[in-house]
Amino acid sequence: MILHSIPPHDFFLNLDVESYFDHEHDPETIYERGFTRPVPVGDRDVLATIRFNGDAEDPRFDVRFHEPVSVGEEDEGARVIRRILGCDIDLRPLYEQAAGDPVLQGPMTEFYGLKRMARAGFFEEAMNRIITSQIQHKPTARKMVFNVREAYGQRLEGPDGPIPAWPRPLRLLGADPVAMKAHGLSERKGEYIIGLAHEIVSGNLDPVALEAADPAAYLDRITKIRGIGPTIAQDLMLYRERTDGVYPSRIEKGIEVGFRRWIVSSYGADPNTISESDYQDLIRTWRGFESSALEFLYVDWIVRMKRR
Repeated sequence: MILHSIPPHDFFLNLDVESYFDHEHDPETIYERGFTRPVPVGDRDVLATIRFNGDAEDPRFDVRFHEPVSVGEEDEGARVIRRILGCDIDLRPLYEQAAGDPVLQGPMTEFYGLKRMARAGFFEEAMNRIITSQIQHKPTARKMVFNVREAYGQRLEGPDGPIPAWPRPLRLLGADPVAMKAHGLSERKGEYIIGLAHEIVSGNLDPVALEAADPAAYLDRITKIRGIGPTIAQDLMLYRERTDGVYPSRIEKGIEVGFRRWIVSSYGADPNTISESDYQDLIRTWRGFESSALEFLYVDWIVRMKRR
């Protein structure tokens, strides 16, 4: 199966960003061997290996499922993989309207064709972020997520050994948060994940509606979920199939915190005193592309840290 992406799109730029990948992935081998991960299709999961053609202006992905799939499953798998890779995100208007921006122009030029990688859907994203939050050693955090997948997800045979799929919400309804401590989680984090699964299965939370919601409504809804505070909520906004985002002011002890502090500081302004109107003026070239623009700054920061 060949998937076409809206250009420009350079998948190989993602290989510098460890947070895009999971415990079983070695970004250094993906260039040659492809990117293999579980893909939910209907009521089951199948492994898929994805290879990029290396052409940012005519980006194509060759997808091979490791076992036979029906036509319906292939269509569902294609939809999920397009979300994971960001194939339907169109950044061409951002390149036009942010040309010359004193902060964004450099990263947009250096990382031309960058699109964020995501996971298969909101539940995977939220579970990953809840488990890894406040853990400084990221390999340990990724191993904890893998452990939970091993315990509650479908086991799939990969080219280098078994790979666990991400558990579906229904599978976690009967889970014991205390038992999750064996996988490195605190009991409270276990409660958060199980509680989120209950919200989805009960219909109280609709992941499809969340994907389509405008940024303010999205932020308002998910911050009502136990275990998802302002920081996790803003992180999750980056991985939707939308380019827009909203990053409201958060003053704690008289100091601006969160993404807005980083954005304002990048422009050389004072994040603790800047007015809302001046903030909006700073990011005027980002309008409608706030999440995508922030991803350029994030990857630029990661690469600069590695070079040091």
